[in-house]
Amino acid sequence: MYLTPLVDYHTHTTFSTDGSSTMREMVSAAADAGISEIAITDHYDPDYRLDGWGEEFSQVEYQNELILVREEFKDRVTLVKGLEIGIQHGDTLNKCRQAVRSFNYDFILGSFHCAEEFELSNGSFFENRSVEAATLAFYKYVYDCLYDYKDYDVLGHINVIDRYGPYVPSYHDLMDVVSEVLKLIIRDGKGIEINTSSFRYGMGDHTTPSQDILLLYHELGGEIITVGSDAHSVCDVGYGIKWAYEKMKSVGFRYVTTFNQRKPEFIKL
Repeated sequence: MYLTPLVDYHTHTTFSTDGSSTMREMVSAAADAGISEIAITDHYDPDYRLDGWGEEFSQVEYQNELILVREEFKDRVTLVKGLEIGIQHGDTLNKCRQAVRSFNYDFILGSFHCAEEFELSNGSFFENRSVEAATLAFYKYVYDCLYDYKDYDVLGHINVIDRYGPYVPSYHDLMDVVSEVLKLIIRDGKGIEINTSSFRYGMGDHTTPSQDILLLYHELGGEIITVGSDAHSVCDVGYGIKWAYEKMKSVGFRYVTTFNQRKPEFIKL
């Protein structure tokens, strides 16, 4: 038996465009897997840069389902009322603010799936520049957006850009800008996540965050850190959570973070 309660703070249901399991199915799978808390963090990604993505789902239906399923499973597992917002510059930030404040969410995951008006996963962000230049531009974009936008709790998959380029660049000349992003997150009282989907993406030892970024976050005094499978179906609920706990302990973290009414709480590892 694992002594630290297992929590999964990044999951998606059929309310997300790419989700394949219902909220009830995801929460039931968490309960069956011995997860004590599951945060449902479906995508709200206004102004997404690909057709067929980013259409606004019914937030009222989503919020009502969170309430109903949370009550239904209250004796088996805690459902954390979450949302993953897709941060971009411009009026997108106002849309995110409005969505976040429309309901009493417990947890807001702020993520970047687009940058500089490019969608990241299709590779267009890398066109006409080197992988190194594109990666540097991505982190500068993240910094600029987070300098303006504060209504989130944890930055999701901080090095998501590494999934989509032709190769993962050396971070020797990138750590200064990554450091500035991390310092901003820490100053604002926010956190980062360990996202175990890097293994499903075939990233090998280059995890999310990478070992170097995780170490730097700890060295800079970062304390708020969640763990999430980024599951989009029941088969991945709780994936890699125990690995993430061990990784955190090896770096020096003593606690994993959970949230209740947007307030961080800490579970001893």
